Amino acid sequence: MVSQRQFNLTVILENVHDPHNIGAVMRTCDAVGVKEIFILYTDILLKGENIAVGAKASSGAKKWVDIHLFNDTAACFKEVKSKYDLILSTHLAKDAKSLHQLDLTQSVALLFGNEHAGVSPAALAYSDGNFIIPQMGMVQSLNISVACAVTLYEALRQRNEKGLYGENNPSTPAEREALFKSYYDLHEQKLIHRKESSASGSK
Repeated sequence: MVSQRQFNLTVILENVHDPHNIGAVMRTCDAVGVKEIFILYTDILLKGENIAVGAKASSGAKKWVDIHLFNDTAACFKEVKSKYDLILSTHLAKDAKSLHQLDLTQSVALLFGNEHAGVSPAALAYSDGNFIIPQMGMVQSLNISVACAVTLYEALRQRNEKGLYGENNPSTPAEREALFKSYYDLHEQKLIHRKESSASGSK
């Protein structure tokens, strides 16, 4: 699993209201090999409890996907830009490209806005480009978790064709070793917790 993690692919969620959508995004990220995501909350009506509820809907993916939580837009994008070359946002603009025109094999962060207003102008100021998901129906919108899944699986398709899930994975041996150790430690901690809980229950 570690050898297939994509160190140069991530997701940014801005002010996503429904915690179940957060959980679904985490599951998809884990499935395609994303190792970390960024969650930005600037809406005063949203609170960090959404993360906790979302974790319950993630079927354990939260354990394997690092979550970076921010309340400041500038701080969030500064961190993202220090790790990833491009930020591409789902935004209906005149210059927006089709999802299938994007090169998702490069170092990229994918920005998704909330269910009602989409990506905010403040976040768009940090974006390097916009894209849309082709749709043929009357309702030109998708649920945020569905839009994220469609986009990430297009990234998986492109990356798989170039062998980025195999011998061409751009991560370094040191990065993979460090990630393996962190996953192993998490697994060991879970086993210890189970044993302690079992021992406590048998008393």
